[in-house]
Amino acid sequence: MNTTDSFHERFFRDGRLDDCPVFDLHGHMGPLQGAHLPRCTPEAMVAAMARAGVRLTVFCHHDTLMTPDVANHPNVETVRRYPDHFRAYCGINPNYPEQVRLDVDSFDQHRDVYVGFKMLADYHQIPITDPRNAPAWEKANAEGLLVLLHTWGGSRFDGPALVRECATDYPNAQILMGHSCHGQWQEAAGLAQEFPNVYCELTAVLDDRGAVEILVNEAGSEKVIFGTDTPWFNHHNYIGALLGAEITDDDRRNILYANARRLLAPFVPPELLECRNC
Repeated sequence: MNTTDSFHERFFRDGRLDDCPVFDLHGHMGPLQGAHLPRCTPEAMVAAMARAGVRLTVFCHHDTLMTPDVANHPNVETVRRYPDHFRAYCGINPNYPEQVRLDVDSFDQHRDVYVGFKMLADYHQIPITDPRNAPAWEKANAEGLLVLLHTWGGSRFDGPALVRECATDYPNAQILMGHSCHGQWQEAAGLAQEFPNVYCELTAVLDDRGAVEILVNEAGSEKVIFGTDTPWFNHHNYIGALLGAEITDDDRRNILYANARRLLAPFVPPELLECRNC
């Protein structure tokens, strides 16, 4: 563990740093059947963010992803109630292609809410390359929007080969590989290194010792995004794991805020991206 610098010491002493805000680009919200999520309301999540110095969370509500008749209404409602704390991904479920088209067609009505799209292919059991996802991909590609993918090693729905196909077909869509093709760390790092529009993301990565070092050493810290799957995982747990990794403070700053600020700049007011004393 790297314990020699004041960056590390200050984070562990105070739980947060004013000169290192945190941007969490992989969040969810709301209860989910069969899961105990004690801090899943917007109010509880805002309080948790404050304790860890998280400036902004970009999320997609569980109901949007799992209950198609609810659609994206919870995302819109939450961001408009708490615009200083949240932005959202427009959730896409290709099992309901008519709803996908409605969500894509109404995207521009919610420019104050959305930064891009979220796809959960392993759960929806439809590959990210399926034509039913095309309306979202095409809009993301045309406008440089973010696309947060659930990716997993060996998956026939969102594994590395399918990410490669999407990165090739939609070179202007900014693809965040949620979970970094979990377990296939070298493949994920290789994709992020090869494609300018592909990034690794750290949810469920930091529980595997050495994985973040592979991503940083092979792809560069400029291609790694911080995310926690909040409210599933704890911000301080993930920040602490990143502090303990064998990477530099400059790498940590890239991962915790600099990369996210760059990606979010076209979609988020500059005052939400400010970093005092950075």
